[in-house]
Amino acid sequence: MNQIRLYIDEDSFDKSLVAAFRSAALDVITVADTNKQSCSDEDQLIWAAEQGRVIYSYNRRDFCRLHIEFLSTERNHAGIIVLRQQRYSVGQQLQGMLTLIAAQTAEDMVNQLVFLSAYISSN
Repeated sequence: MNQIRLYIDEDSFDKSLVAAFRSAALDVITVADTNKQSCSDEDQLIWAAEQGRVIYSYNRRDFCRLHIEFLSTERNHAGIIVLRQQRYSVGQQLQGMLTLIAAQTAEDMVNQLVFLSAYISSN
């Protein structure tokens, strides 16, 4: 059982979020770490898939579309986690991610589109 490895895209890059994820010992890299800023969303998703990383983005519309396109053309991705921008605090996003990682493996995430809000408690 492999733990989910994250790739945070340009739309959701937030230093506080990355620091929180890393301090919780999550395996996370960002577009800044890989010098992939300004690459298209499709290129980001392809690169993440090649690296076995689940992409984390606030860009729900484009990644929902890409998810459908990938499945319809029988291309695989390592998984997509989306969340509405600025709706949840860094702490809530961390709590949701820890809950998701406890429930899903990297293998479970292949070709899946997950809304992180489903893993964030409303308390």
